[in-house]
Amino acid sequence: MLKVWFGDRENAIYDTSTFFKNRYEDKWITDDFAKKVIKDIDKSEVIDANNIMSPVLGSISPTSLSGGVKALILMKNLPGKIFNATNCGDNCAKWILELGNSRNLTINLYHVMHFDAPSFEIRILNHRSLIVHNMQEFLDAGVKYLREDQ
Repeated sequence: MLKVWFGDRENAIYDTSTFFKNRYEDKWITDDFAKKVIKDIDKSEVIDANNIMSPVLGSISPTSLSGGVKALILMKNLPGKIFNATNCGDNCAKWILELGNSRNLTINLYHVMHFDAPSFEIRILNHRSLIVHNMQEFLDAGVKYLREDQ
């Protein structure tokens, strides 16, 4: 299940680009999930573990991927870690939901991410028993808990 904490979260990884640069493994880049995410979000093609073909930048290394893609790859490969998903755009939301549907995934947010799905289940960790099922409920929770965090 996807779990969201609005605001500061102890032990969350905030600098996903630096964390990715120092922790990623070649096999993470060539797995099916990474290939799909890289194609969808960065519009790029994985050639091999060290070469990604970008239509804008040409041949790039995995460390040159967008921050959102790096965060998603980390979320998939390091279960149990909490990642700040605020640097992910809304184009990452469907992938975050997909990961949350297949495992326990905890993220923290400083904004209300737009999950473009008619229904979902997300546990709001600021209030242990709150599970939201749609964007209206998620928005209401985000507004409430982001205000309290200030």
